[in-house]
Amino acid sequence: MCVVCFVKALVHLFKIYLTANYTCNFRGWPVDFRWDDVRAAARGRSGHRALTCAAAAAGVWLLRGAALGEDAQGRPPRGARSQAQCLLQQIRELPGQLASYALAHSMGRWLVYRGSMFLMTRALLPLLQQGQERLVDRYRGRRAKLVACDGNEIDTMFMDRRQRPGSHGRGLRLVICCEGNAGFYEMGCLSAPLEAGYSVLGWNHPGFGGSTGAPFPQHDANAMDVVVKYALHRLHFPPAHVVVYGWSIGGFTATWATMTYPELGALVLDATFDDLVPLALKVMPHSWKGLVVRTVREHFNLNVAEQLCRYPGPVLLLRRTLDDVVSTSGHLRPLPSGDVEGHRGNELLVRLLQHRYPAVMAREGLAVVTRWLRAGSLAQEAAFYARYRVDDEWCLALLRSYRARCEDRQEDQEAWGPHGLAFPWLVGQGLSRRRRRQVALFLARQHLRNVEATHCSPLEPEDFQLPWRL
Repeated sequence: MCVVCFVKALVHLFKIYLTANYTCNFRGWPVDFRWDDVRAAARGRSGHRALTCAAAAAGVWLLRGAALGEDAQGRPPRGARSQAQCLLQQIRELPGQLASYALAHSMGRWLVYRGSMFLMTRALLPLLQQGQERLVDRYRGRRAKLVACDGNEIDTMFMDRRQRPGSHGRGLRLVICCEGNAGFYEMGCLSAPLEAGYSVLGWNHPGFGGSTGAPFPQHDANAMDVVVKYALHRLHFPPAHVVVYGWSIGGFTATWATMTYPELGALVLDATFDDLVPLALKVMPHSWKGLVVRTVREHFNLNVAEQLCRYPGPVLLLRRTLDDVVSTSGHLRPLPSGDVEGHRGNELLVRLLQHRYPAVMAREGLAVVTRWLRAGSLAQEAAFYARYRVDDEWCLALLRSYRARCEDRQEDQEAWGPHGLAFPWLVGQGLSRRRRRQVALFLARQHLRNVEATHCSPLEPEDFQLPWRL
């Protein structure tokens, strides 16, 4: 009996030793996949080519807004100014640029990407090791090192369910999970799709866990690029079977991936925001407004809504009704239950519907969706829905009829994309005000679902669902 106990203890110590080396020696691991390990046949299948060496030096394509925000809109075009004016303008802007750079690379970086702090990583190391051990032992996770085009090494973990996909075939779909600003795949948002039965690919931001580099938007986009290529060309998942799931700040990389690879199957955004500027202004002194806006626009331009509108596929927004992190309804105060009026996910939904269905969201549609978004519980939502007597079947028939008419015409080949008829749709023109409100409410309910949870609460497996498809 003592021999058996001794052997068990020895095995346990050996497992702890392996787990510790699993983390500490990751930098010495061989590379499993590089951003340019895309074969010619695979490139032709996905429609995306590997970057050239010259392009890799600058990183992958990143959507950028005006560098200085609203202040830049009133400026004349650069070509219309003389060289002397340009030089004077650069001299005037130099102090602001230096202050912005200093703020971004000191306090700003730690506020936006807290998981990259060395002390936090050291404090969480035991939990990260336990999380790795659980993923490897229970779910047969496979860890891999990916190298992005900027040279950063990205730490990933893949759980394959294709051999036993389940009764609904969920394991045939791959969910790529994009963590928040203090999240790691070892203990992050991937638990919900994993326990729901999907194949899952988790990865850590540059500077998080075993990943190297600094977590700035360009590096994040470079990392996401190699993760998607790894899923398509090494794990061999069809693009239509890949679902991108972004939680909190992970919504930036999630929307970047679906914008850049529009053939990906679906997008789920959980507790994320439309733009970082309003949230940054909430936590910083009011007197710093100009510097904060400039710093965000130049160094942390997480323009989630703008990228979301460039994805033509199915989208689901999960709004957490007890979330005070991505809310601007109050200044650093706990939200009362059901107070969702200031949730930035509201702006995300409105921007998406206005882009995809501009005729429906004109005036009456926009007004009724704005009022519906104030419902902070399922009971309030159902009561509001019943008040306007929304007929789901009629709304579905209207949308399907519009799509069928466009398919019969087939005049403009550019109007078709990987998910069918491209947006925006002009459906809803000529409808009465009552009907327009009904269609707007129907579309809002299909694209956004409420979850009674706080920002950092683990999402329940039953709450992770795929987006609605027409």
